[in-house]
Amino acid sequence: MTTTRTQTQPHQRAGALGRFGFVLGFLPWIVFSVVAQRLAANAVAWSAVIAVAMTLAALLFGWRRHAPKILNLCSLVLFTIMAVAGFVGGPGVDRWLFEWGRPLVGVVLGLFVLATVPVLPFTAEYARQSTPREHWDSPTFTKINRVLSATWGAALIVMGLASLAVTALDAQATEPGSDHLPDLLLNWVVPIVVVWAAVRFTATYPDRVTASAGRP
Repeated sequence: MTTTRTQTQPHQRAGALGRFGFVLGFLPWIVFSVVAQRLAANAVAWSAVIAVAMTLAALLFGWRRHAPKILNLCSLVLFTIMAVAGFVGGPGVDRWLFEWGRPLVGVVLGLFVLATVPVLPFTAEYARQSTPREHWDSPTFTKINRVLSATWGAALIVMGLASLAVTALDAQATEPGSDHLPDLLLNWVVPIVVVWAAVRFTATYPDRVTASAGRP
């Protein structure tokens, strides 16, 4: 009995992903979305520069200890393209980036996450940092990370589509304090609900899977 408990604990910790360590990979995207809300000259471009700097810092910090994360590499490419387009283009490009490019980043990132689920779920890269190598190829470990990666990929797409809907409905709040109801619901309520649901699912799903498996 004691031996079984010792074997199970590392795998349970792996299934829980070190409790949301992978969320750090979303920080550049979160900061970009918040800062870019401000309407000003090259606002999106400067927000993308901040996101690029944060992503590079994460890559350099983790380079000595772990291989580069696929989520960070994707973010680096996306935000670099946004920054260059924002600074090189004129006011029209800047406006387009704010209305359409900003929400499209979430959609593209979400689609990328979903596309990599069958090959390399992005959460697995973070889970491996605290998981013994012998568990990396186990069916339970693979199942947990594929489901969680798909969940967060879908969440990113839903939030991006909600923001795109605001632009499509021409209901974007253009000034601080605007009380546009669609903007409030789609740019704030929907993301909060989606993130809450994803976090709750992430907190409970690994334990349910490992419990149903009954063994490492």
